[in-house]
Amino acid sequence: MSSRIPSYKERMKWFHNARFGMFIHFGLYSALKRGEWVMFEERIPAAEYAKLASKFNPRKFDAAAIVRLAADAGAKYMVMTTRHHDGFCLFDSRVSDFTSVKTAAKRDLVGEYVAAARAAGMKVGFYYSLLDWRFPGYFEPKRYAASATAMRRQAHAQVRELMTNYGKIDVLWYDGG
Repeated sequence: MSSRIPSYKERMKWFHNARFGMFIHFGLYSALKRGEWVMFEERIPAAEYAKLASKFNPRKFDAAAIVRLAADAGAKYMVMTTRHHDGFCLFDSRVSDFTSVKTAAKRDLVGEYVAAARAAGMKVGFYYSLLDWRFPGYFEPKRYAASATAMRRQAHAQVRELMTNYGKIDVLWYDGG
């Protein structure tokens, strides 16, 4: 076994050759049917928005069907939202109770997606938002320094969870700088 680390060019070769992938933007906001920015744009208070989690149970979410759709369209990789700016995780997190596993759905939707993508030979990608609108420190980091620090710690811990709990991940797509 070689300890040589492949170059950036070598690591990115598959991505450039794939040329076409599918992003799956899905999350708690889907329940409102008004887009992923609905909490922010409509100024929905975090406590009120969080109540959606007690009803969010996407019974029709079928990871295998989504993967088949992507493969049939010619996609070579997929990137799924694991957590958007609203802070709701579609995976089990030790550092948050605001997850699809710990609320009404009682499902690890990220795990289902990963298993389906791998079964189809599809490269696996994760979208992860670094910000979380539930933390006042995101909006005013100097004024709410402890909140901003807590948000960063949560992000670091959750990215670590994603990168260790699901095997090899081919794409990690950050958003919300």
